[in-house]
Amino acid sequence: MALPVAAPALATSSIQLFENDFNTSLATYHSVLSDEQLYITYEIQRTISEIKRKRYKRVALQFPDNMLQHAPRVFEALRTGLVSNTQNRRSDNVIASDDVLAQQTQGLSIAEQTTEIRLYILGDTSYGACCVDEIAAEHVNADAVVHYGRTCLSPTARLSVIYVFTVQPLPNLPKLLEDFEDFYGDKDMNIILMADVTYQYHLHDIVLALQDRGYSNLYEANVKSDPSSPLPNRTVPAEVSSEPLKLKEWQLFHISDPPKSLLLNLSSRVANISIHPAHSSTSSQTEKPFVAQTARSLNRRYALLTSVNTVSIFGILINTLSVKNYLNMVDHVKNQISASGKKSYTFVVGKLNAAKVANFDEIGAWIVIGCWESSLIDSKDFWKPVITPFELEVLLTEDNKRVWNGDWNSDYQTLLNSSRDPAVQADSGTATNGGSPYDDVGDDIDRDYDSEPESAPPEYDLRTGRYVSNSRPLQSSYKPAANGGSDLKYRSNVLLRPARGDAAVVGGTISPAAEYLRTQRIWKGLGSDFEVAYEGAGTFVEEGRTGIARGYTQRGAEAKV
Repeated sequence: MALPVAAPALATSSIQLFENDFNTSLATYHSVLSDEQLYITYEIQRTISEIKRKRYKRVALQFPDNMLQHAPRVFEALRTGLVSNTQNRRSDNVIASDDVLAQQTQGLSIAEQTTEIRLYILGDTSYGACCVDEIAAEHVNADAVVHYGRTCLSPTARLSVIYVFTVQPLPNLPKLLEDFEDFYGDKDMNIILMADVTYQYHLHDIVLALQDRGYSNLYEANVKSDPSSPLPNRTVPAEVSSEPLKLKEWQLFHISDPPKSLLLNLSSRVANISIHPAHSSTSSQTEKPFVAQTARSLNRRYALLTSVNTVSIFGILINTLSVKNYLNMVDHVKNQISASGKKSYTFVVGKLNAAKVANFDEIGAWIVIGCWESSLIDSKDFWKPVITPFELEVLLTEDNKRVWNGDWNSDYQTLLNSSRDPAVQADSGTATNGGSPYDDVGDDIDRDYDSEPESAPPEYDLRTGRYVSNSRPLQSSYKPAANGGSDLKYRSNVLLRPARGDAAVVGGTISPAAEYLRTQRIWKGLGSDFEVAYEGAGTFVEEGRTGIARGYTQRGAEAKV
């Protein structure tokens, strides 16, 4: 075996460091889309018209990661268009009559007539790319956000939004029509045609072409911002608007792979779902349509619920600060957990990953509060189960009333409306006022303050068959006083051990996290309310250095560093 002549280069040499051909790189970058394609794909003219019509002065441009390469060109195209329109308007004003000038400037202040429109690129989203990033936009005091790419169309809480779905090419349209005919032999069937928002531009032409081939009962589902619709964010046939159950009489043909949350929502609402994969490629061959199978996914989700049936501590992950009604949903979830006698803790996270939530071993299961698409986390990377608010409702329903017929819903407004329906509350057997069925120690002042209702049935872990005694730890842990008040000796702010039992108490309420710290954690910190036996007597606390790094102050003298 011949030995290498020289050691391998592990880094770029200093001589070649600045010899890269940046012109070639820029040429390759700009050749991805021509100027004409850029204007069509990113709807430059429509965006300029919307900004001018609504008189926005500070506009944030939000791009997903795969479109950031086009962000500078889109920015320049919008800025050039806005400046040219402003200059054209000013030149027209010079030759206009006084009456026309008065009409054009009516209702505008001097600041609005002279302020330049500022554009900002949002390079990294705080949460999912499908959601409008109001937090990043508010950092630049934006009036509106232009959202590019596919979106969940969740209603926003504060800012106005201009959605640009981007026009993605649909390869081999004739083959799509042939596959449709092979898949649907009966041309009198009720078929809804639906596409991902990035392919919505082609849907109307597809419907017209299929009607020319003899299909008479086709419906084109147009985009609208309404996750509560029977077809989320899409229009529905007139007969379905009045009677949503009639959607079961329709077949659904979906162009491109839908998100799993959308697929589970649609699985119980239509008769059948056929998916035509759409990929932006130049290949002449495309995959054939196939029937969507959701039974296995639903079974997996239900099995996930049975695995957390005896969990006593839930974590609420707030994965959005922009979706409308997310605060109401957080309160709703908290009330449900509290009403079932369980404990919850709230966490605010950005982009969710397994490493973030793995730091909290006390949590038995997580509930994600995000947009209606991103709330479904189906990943094996997470150590603890992650469920949705809808699945939490199913989980906390009493065993003798829990029935899951395959329906799946991720829309927050629908869940909130159903929680306000007294008939639904009575049928589910859960309380929504924040009260707990175990929080009734005030009914009888002579009863044991730390005992559960004797009529409560025993609970068993469905996976192991073992009896679980602490699945509902949230209950009042202090004895009411004879005068109707509470005994203050149990209302301390420090950790205590109650008179009987092993649970730790904070402020008169059993704290599962504090109990976990006391019994499960090896390291409990430098000091706590529990007795910690240190090996040595320790030393006195002394005042250390203060000031800034270039000149600390120690014991009254300045020490230069």
